[in-house]
Amino acid sequence: MLVRTIDEITDTDADIKTENWRSKRIVLAREGVGFSVHETTLYAGTVNEFWYANHIEAVFITAGEGEIEDLATGEVHQLRPGSLYLLNDHDKHIVRPRTEMRTVCVFNPPVTGREVHDENGVYPLITEPEPV
Repeated sequence: MLVRTIDEITDTDADIKTENWRSKRIVLAREGVGFSVHETTLYAGTVNEFWYANHIEAVFITAGEGEIEDLATGEVHQLRPGSLYLLNDHDKHIVRPRTEMRTVCVFNPPVTGREVHDENGVYPLITEPEPV
């Protein structure tokens, strides 16, 4: 059993900070469970273009409001607490938080924590050896 708190993640190498967002990686590939879990905060007024070409991501909004745009269709969906979006087709998208948005994100395959978005908003696929 693994029990971990956000306080244990804060300001460690699992707490990734950028100008637009902050992601606290709670469960990573090294845990060997087939997915990763992150608490991500997106900052108000930012424009965040992402494309997870190598991962499926589910995002549950716990606080704040904004919108997500599907870049393939141009369709825009409003986001608020209780909303979930699933990028089940490796969807290119833009997230525009109107207020600070807190989210819980699940990735499959799991991220290692070393990924950095490239110029297309893509995380590379990095694998971890199986845990012992």
